Amino acid sequence: MTGASVLVTGGAGFVGAHVCRALAGAGFVPVAYDDLSAGHREFAKWGPFVRAKIEDAAALDAAIAAHGVVACVHLAGSIEVGLSVREPVRFWQNNVSGTLVLLDRLRAAKVGAFVFSSTAAVYGEPETVPMAESHPKRPTNPYGETKLAVEAVLAAEARSRGLAWIAFRYFNAAGSAWADGIGEDHSPESHLIPLACQAAMGTRPPLTIFGDDYPTPDGTALRDYIHVVDLGAAHVLGIRRALAGRIGAPFNLGTGTGYSVRQVVDTVGRIAGRPVPHSFGARRAGDSPALVADPSSAMRELGWQPKSSALDTIVADAWAWHSRRHTPKA
Repeated sequence: MTGASVLVTGGAGFVGAHVCRALAGAGFVPVAYDDLSAGHREFAKWGPFVRAKIEDAAALDAAIAAHGVVACVHLAGSIEVGLSVREPVRFWQNNVSGTLVLLDRLRAAKVGAFVFSSTAAVYGEPETVPMAESHPKRPTNPYGETKLAVEAVLAAEARSRGLAWIAFRYFNAAGSAWADGIGEDHSPESHLIPLACQAAMGTRPPLTIFGDDYPTPDGTALRDYIHVVDLGAAHVLGIRRALAGRIGAPFNLGTGTGYSVRQVVDTVGRIAGRPVPHSFGARRAGDSPALVADPSSAMRELGWQPKSSALDTIVADAWAWHSRRHTPKA
């Protein structure tokens, strides 16, 4: 459907901007819908922009009607795990209540194609590694709980009205499309690669590595990193599948390869040409030794391939972004 308009909630955020970029590259018109509480206006550059809150039903109705929206990618919501533990009501309001308003207005407009930004946090503590979509879902924090709740609502909407939906369970999104002026810029920042880049530049304090006594090859935790450009490509495939009327399913988005915190820090230092100042702290409560995706379902069912997700590529693109976004110290 070349030229079809897709509502992208959270479209001025890190992942949202890359999704808009990918949709535009595939011939869609992304309508970035964002209240800018965490997003950046300058990231919304591939289509119309609407500044409004996700729970604003009138604003949603106006955006859907004005732009002839035929599908939705829903990325708006709160993402910081620690904050979800401290402020669970806020997370349920943003991630669940807001989604219910969105789904209600899409139903009213007869928009039947929906792609949802979910998370590997729905699984909780891993029983097997790598984790497939069939892994038990026992989230250990409100962030994961709210995402799993929305997946349940989407399944119910599919049964009720035939909503064609997909939930993408992200592992660790990273990297950037730096040449197009978008990248990772959260406040506060909690992700390893940007923290390591900024520590190497001297624009933030030395990095703390939480735990060096895990049962892993080098004692630090293993995580599966996925380039945000590869995430964008997956969302194009997801929208096409949903527009074809395929009833929903969740898919993992990861690479199936885990990298340790030490490996990431060493890679940042090598690419930056300077060491990442760091120290070691105690393990954080709730951190697992290894979280790695089994992405075979997305590869098989969607034809998706993570083409840009080698660790060196992710870190090089992240470093290029941060070295332009921030001013390194000599």
